[in-house]
Amino acid sequence: MTYFVGIDVSLDESSICVINNEGEEVLETSVNTNPESIADAISDYDANELKIALETGPITSWLWHEITGAGLEVIVIDARSLHQVLKTQRNKTDKNDARGIAQVLRTGWYRESHVKSYESHALRALLKSRTHLINMRQDLENTVRGLMKPFGLRVPPGGRAKFAERVREVCANQPILSKAIEPLLHSRREVIVQISEIDRTLLSTAKSHDDCRRLMTVPGVGPITSLAFVSAIGNGEQFPRPRSVGAFFGLTPRRYQSGDVDYQGRICKRGDNMVRTLLYEAANVLLTVARKSHPLRTWGRKLAKKSGMQKARVAVARKLAVLLATILKDGTEFEWPKKECTA
Repeated sequence: MTYFVGIDVSLDESSICVINNEGEEVLETSVNTNPESIADAISDYDANELKIALETGPITSWLWHEITGAGLEVIVIDARSLHQVLKTQRNKTDKNDARGIAQVLRTGWYRESHVKSYESHALRALLKSRTHLINMRQDLENTVRGLMKPFGLRVPPGGRAKFAERVREVCANQPILSKAIEPLLHSRREVIVQISEIDRTLLSTAKSHDDCRRLMTVPGVGPITSLAFVSAIGNGEQFPRPRSVGAFFGLTPRRYQSGDVDYQGRICKRGDNMVRTLLYEAANVLLTVARKSHPLRTWGRKLAKKSGMQKARVAVARKLAVLLATILKDGTEFEWPKKECTA
């Protein structure tokens, strides 16, 4: 006998529903959201007879690692596909959602999601922290510019390094405005210091990470891109075909087919937005900055002449994603061709 356990997770309390092979409920309860309480609630059943399902969410990774560490089989179901099933229920409650998750697990109509390691989440936390700090710096600079405009003042053009000096010079004859802007400039300086600290941490982490060092042999791929890619897919073993990585990062076209209608649209932009953006930037570097020729660069430049630079960047970004995933799976490095390619 196999028992199917559906868990609807929330921050404080989680609903659990256990059903048997015939779909009959044998247990329905609610417990505190922690691995120990969940394991205790289903401890009366043999671990070899249990199949447990969670949906993707903020704390799913923690629960998955801890519950699987206790010797139980746990499957994580993609929340977007699961939502299409659960919304057919008449009433939306946590108990009904747990029952629906258990039934979906029993029937096998689900798409399993890969769970990242703690190391990947730690790398992701560093990258997200850096992104938020950069956004804070930009917001502070935009706020300073906005405060100056009613006085007819503008920040003179120049590099970001002397932004504060240029602002103070322009606002020298406006003492009240200067007092309003000075705290913003001070906060901006502190944010820049923290960005520099995170950049040094990311650089040292990438240099000491074997997978990142191999990915950085690809032109256009630096420490940030390599770390983001590794934090997103790990070693890439969840992709039997590396070409599927393009779709995972939302770099493949949308498609609508019904009857006689069949067309493709723009890229779907699903998945990891950070990695997709970094791959796009890496593709731009490969097409415009890299001087050494490569078949991928040659192909991308020909496509740019035919369809435009923007589409060429997206297409090259998709091929870069496949290339990086292949390097991760094979344990190889990027190699330049021995013969020069003509663009």
